[in-house]
Amino acid sequence: QTGPMDRPLIVQFCANDPEILLKAAKLVENECEAVDINLGCPQGIAKRGKYGAFLMEKWDLIADMVRTLDKNLKVPVTCKIRVFPDVEKTIQYAKMIEEAGCSLIVVHGRLREMKGQKTGLADWEQIRQVKKALKIPVIANGNILYKEDVDRCIAETGVDGVMSAEGNLYNPAIFTGKFLPVWKLVDENLYRSIICILKYLEIIRENPKSATPGMAKAHIFKLFRPWY
Repeated sequence: QTGPMDRPLIVQFCANDPEILLKAAKLVENECEAVDINLGCPQGIAKRGKYGAFLMEKWDLIADMVRTLDKNLKVPVTCKIRVFPDVEKTIQYAKMIEEAGCSLIVVHGRLREMKGQKTGLADWEQIRQVKKALKIPVIANGNILYKEDVDRCIAETGVDGVMSAEGNLYNPAIFTGKFLPVWKLVDENLYRSIICILKYLEIIRENPKSATPGMAKAHIFKLFRPWY
């Protein structure tokens, strides 16, 4: 469940079957601005399910999924990918997805193997090369923890936008470059986190199906982490 403030809204799917993906996307096409295919998940569950970044070698299947959605949905299709060790292969991969009908692509500048303790730094140079080669908008992902990182990434890669995952969980105001409102008491960082958490809980109360108790707990944990 989402709320009226949650716009523009893109609904993301993990999939490995074009027809099943289309049936699922048809259920939400009137409730969102675009549908995204997750081709970047590197987790074990994606490996077992044969989706996400574990489709990186199945170009024909990926093209079929993108093409099927592009031809049959009212809304645009977007994709999120990871990079190959060889930048030229990454460029050809991204071009293939573009030619299949993708309207916007998010490039996470890490290899499929880069996760957990092996995360390492994202390769912005690969992202820059993809942006240079494609005609559709390109969004960069990786190494974004502060607003300064957002500005530097755009300057170095020329991308049309930046996506943040972990950084956004720790600080939902990351893209503003400003501090959240605080009570100037004992510790500003602590009370900044508290106010943000209260706002988050208020959103959940107004949209009760937007998060399970477990999801809320995990998000609150992230919001407190910069403090402790």
